[in-house]
Amino acid sequence: MKPHLLLIDALNLIRRIYAVDMNQKHHNDEQMIQTCSARVAQACKKLLSITNATHAIAVFDGDKSWRYHFYKDYKHSRAPMPDTLKEALVHFKTAIEDIGIVVFEPENDEADDIIATLACKAASNQVSNTIVSTDKGFLPHLGADITVYDYFKKQYLDEHSIKERFGVNKNKLVDFWALAGDKTNDIPGVKGIGAKSAQQLVNNYNTIEDALEDESLSPSIHKKLDANMQMYVISKQLVSLRSDINLGFSLKQLRLN
Repeated sequence: MKPHLLLIDALNLIRRIYAVDMNQKHHNDEQMIQTCSARVAQACKKLLSITNATHAIAVFDGDKSWRYHFYKDYKHSRAPMPDTLKEALVHFKTAIEDIGIVVFEPENDEADDIIATLACKAASNQVSNTIVSTDKGFLPHLGADITVYDYFKKQYLDEHSIKERFGVNKNKLVDFWALAGDKTNDIPGVKGIGAKSAQQLVNNYNTIEDALEDESLSPSIHKKLDANMQMYVISKQLVSLRSDINLGFSLKQLRLN
């Protein structure tokens, strides 16, 4: 059987299932957590079946990653995890481990960077893999051996859906977000450049430097780019997932029993 690696963005999955369960009637928090962790385990079982995985890992976030130190306002407006959920994460980890999936929580890295590293390393060894997340940051990595699956929409994301949603091709996404910003993560982008202008720039030029050298570029756009190049560079680093983290374990250790 050809190996296939399942990469689960654990908190992405848990928090969305938890948000739904919050609206259901439960006698108390303990009962809600029990129900929710069982639903997360069931979701993981379904994912193993859907992807025909031979190897699997669920990755959690570590403490504040390099992005928080690099840019102080990173995710500053995001609501913190509810205490009830935060204190119960150990139950979710156990529920996932009980079905045979390795759970990994790095010290300081974000799950996204760990998952991107695993996906790219596996793909470089011709091992196909599926990332399960609703996080758009994985989309630039889509390829022959890397797929992204949205568990809640029950669909694989592809280049057509990227173009439909963002108006740019997969290989232009990082530049697009670096220009237009990303409100969900408080990444600023270039002041005064909205989604429409960002789409036009990345679709019409190979690089932003090329745009700045074009004498026919709108003077107002040129002025905004020229004045905010530092923030463009910072934003580009923030939206780019790392794929070079030293993990300290091998694919063999992720094999399903």
